[in-house]
Amino acid sequence: MKSTDSNKKRSGTGLISRLRAYFFAGVLVTAPAAVTFYVAWAIIDFIDRQVTPWLPPRYNPETYLPFGVPGLGLLILVLGLTAIGALTAGFLGHVLVRTGERLLARMPVIRSIYSTVKQITETVLRQQSNAFREVVLLEYPRRGIWVLGFITAPAASEICERTAGDVVNVFIPTTPNPTSGFLLFAPQSELIWLSMTVEEGIKMVISGGIVSPSKPSGP
Repeated sequence: MKSTDSNKKRSGTGLISRLRAYFFAGVLVTAPAAVTFYVAWAIIDFIDRQVTPWLPPRYNPETYLPFGVPGLGLLILVLGLTAIGALTAGFLGHVLVRTGERLLARMPVIRSIYSTVKQITETVLRQQSNAFREVVLLEYPRRGIWVLGFITAPAASEICERTAGDVVNVFIPTTPNPTSGFLLFAPQSELIWLSMTVEEGIKMVISGGIVSPSKPSGP
């Protein structure tokens, strides 16, 4: 009887273990897709809510359809940006842009915001830019503690002159939101260049170190 009872207990325990393993396997398979779908849907929904109200009612399908059109705002945004890019590529477009920039340059606060945003946008979108293409380790905030950083650009000439060194701009992102962080000016001699890609570095920051490259990406 005791042997039979113990066999039943082991059988029950084995069944529970298998069910638990199946459950976590299901989570492992569905979680990435579910989170990706949720984030994509949230972004599309946000853009739709910001863009579609600006459509005249006669051109808005949602005014005469009994349901909303997901992605309509995103489509309009993409088409609008493409049209603006096409218009500004010509001579007349360049003239209008320069005129607008001269007007903004006369506004004390607005010109600072505009010039900063423009410079960042041009740096990020420029195909030949090296911004955010190198991942480094920096010993910070004290010796023996290292943080992951991204090289953005060589430091300004004045900073290099004041520090008397070959200094670069290092962006230190926060976890789990890599869009926030702080900027350090560090000598290249105090940095350790990593072979991981920027994408791998960002994944590592977002996951809090849970996701990390299994082996060096470079040779």
